[in-house]
Amino acid sequence: MRKLLTLLMFAMVVAMLTGCVVVEDGTVGVSKSFGTINEEPLAPGVYPSVPVVREIEVWNVKTQRRSLDLTIPSAEGLIVGLQTTVLFRPEEVVRLRKEVGPGFVQVVLDATLTDTFREVIGKQKVEEIITNQESLTSATYEKLRESLGSRGVVVEDLMVTGLELPVKFKDAIERKLEQEQKALQKSFELAQAQKDAEIEVARARGAAEAQEIVRSTLSAEYLQYLWISTLNQNPNVIYVATESNMPMFRVADFEPISKSPGLPKSVSTPPVTKPAQ
Repeated sequence: MRKLLTLLMFAMVVAMLTGCVVVEDGTVGVSKSFGTINEEPLAPGVYPSVPVVREIEVWNVKTQRRSLDLTIPSAEGLIVGLQTTVLFRPEEVVRLRKEVGPGFVQVVLDATLTDTFREVIGKQKVEEIITNQESLTSATYEKLRESLGSRGVVVEDLMVTGLELPVKFKDAIERKLEQEQKALQKSFELAQAQKDAEIEVARARGAAEAQEIVRSTLSAEYLQYLWISTLNQNPNVIYVATESNMPMFRVADFEPISKSPGLPKSVSTPPVTKPAQ
C-alpha cells in the first residue's frame, strides 16, 4: 500500500512539474477541478495543470472580429442579401464556459446576430432599408449589444459591409435611374437651347442697334467724303476739285520714261475736262 501511494505521489509531482499552462496577457484561464469549473478566472501567469485534479483552459478576451453573409426577408417578403461584420470580446468567460462552452461564437454570437437582423429588417420594406441603412445598422447594434451583453459578450461595433437587393427591385431602380438620367439630359438640352436663343437675340439686337446708329449719323456730305477717300486710295486716279465742289476725275495717261541715256522724254499732261453745264 505504501508503495502504491509513493508511486502516486511521484506521478503527481512529475505531472505538476511537466504539465504547466501559461496564461498570457489578453487571455484568462478557466480552471476545472474534478469536473467542477471554478468561479474565479485565472489572471495571466504560469499555472500547473494536472489531469482530473486541475485542468486549465485559456480564453482569448481581446477584441475579435466575426463576419457573416446573411439572407433576410423584408416586410414585403423580398430576400435581401447582407454582409455584416461585428467586433466583440468575451467578458464573463466563466459564465460562458458553464452555459455555452468554447464554441460560444457559433452557438450564441452567430445565432443572436442573425435573429436580430431578421427582427429589424423584417419590419421594413426594401426601399426603407436602402434609404435608412445607417439607422438600420444603429438599431441592430443596440439590440445586439443588449442581447449578447446578457450572455457575457461585449459588442464593440457593428458594420454592414454589403447589401444585395432582390433582382426585381434592382431592375426597377435601374429603370428609375435611367429615366432620371434621360430627364436630366433633356433639361440640359432645353437650357442649352434657351441659352443659344438668348445669344442669337442679343446678336440680332446688337446688329439692329448698330444699323440704327449708322443710319442716324449718315449724311450726303459724309457719303461724299467716303467716296472721295476711296478714290484717293487708287494711285491711278487723279482727283480735281471743281468750283461747284463736284468731283471730276480722269485716269492719268503717262508715257513711260525712256531707258536710254540723256534727257527723259517730255511728259504729256492730260487735258482737264470741264464739267458739264
